[in-house]
Amino acid sequence: MSTTPPLTTDDARTRLLETAGEIFAEKGFTAATVREICSAAGANVASVNYYFGDKQGLYIEAVKHAHGCRFNDPPPQWPEGTPPEQKLRDFVFNMLTHLLDKSGPPWNVKLIMREMIEPSEACRALTEEKIRPMAMVLMSIVRELLPTDTPLPKLQMTAFSIIGQCLFYRTQEHIARYLIGAEAFNAFTIPQLTDHIVSLSLAALGRPSPLAPQKDVP
Repeated sequence: MSTTPPLTTDDARTRLLETAGEIFAEKGFTAATVREICSAAGANVASVNYYFGDKQGLYIEAVKHAHGCRFNDPPPQWPEGTPPEQKLRDFVFNMLTHLLDKSGPPWNVKLIMREMIEPSEACRALTEEKIRPMAMVLMSIVRELLPTDTPLPKLQMTAFSIIGQCLFYRTQEHIARYLIGAEAFNAFTIPQLTDHIVSLSLAALGRPSPLAPQKDVP
């Protein structure tokens, strides 16, 4: 007699999400089928409707699940009086740490990147539930760094530029390796990249960088 305990509702739902996420990341929403996903997950086809409503609901939750596996930390909080330069450094360091983390399943990032390139309703849901709270944190930092009368479009473009610098090292990783060589690219550390992005951003804003460089963690 088998002694393996039965799957709980949470276990079954998570297994469906992770199986679906991997298949969606590889094939995309249209090419992947519910039957294929359920077969790989060892689940009944009806379980998709039960847990997620339909295929689109499953896809949206798989994208959010993939993002949550890497960016599930709550928005950062700083003591009163923390300089905005330090807040920016903490924000960039945290973002790079999650973006460049290779310890999790590779489909997590692959699915998120696929959704960024070919956005669907999942992109809207992901933005509202997961990305907007962090974006608001960055916007508040940028507001502290720029004059109080800075127009909103300028604030938004500044925040987007900072995010773009961080994303480069993930989304364009292969191109960067081809350009400078794998050894040179692999020599970049997260503290190094953090100092570069923050220093460049502060210089562009006409702000000095009064903080000591981050040290590499042994």
